[in-house]
Amino acid sequence: MTIEVNGKSIETTDSGFLVNPLDWNEDVAQALAEIEGIELSERHWDVINYLRDEYLNNNQNQPMERALLKDIGKKWGSKPSSKEVYQLFPLAPTKQGTKIAGLPEVQRKGGY
Repeated sequence: MTIEVNGKSIETTDSGFLVNPLDWNEDVAQALAEIEGIELSERHWDVINYLRDEYLNNNQNQPMERALLKDIGKKWGSKPSSKEVYQLFPLAPTKQGTKIAGLPEVQRKGGY
């Protein structure tokens, strides 16, 4: 599959993740979010930037939900509930958020 962003064709996997994470930028994130039916807010960007930072600067870490909630809570001033973060990313913040963040698909199964 491919998506068009600013006149450039960006290749994605069958599940919509970028084939080349280096193709990512904020415009690509906006396009991926639109495909997912999500309008990005400041809180969405907080999660996206957190996921990118963890992956790019922490040995390709793809945090589980519990770690995401704890770390995002530090930024937001209080730990959000799972429900709050699922309102941002209804198909799982660590999976749908990872897709919009331009990172590889999470391969782990279930669990926290």
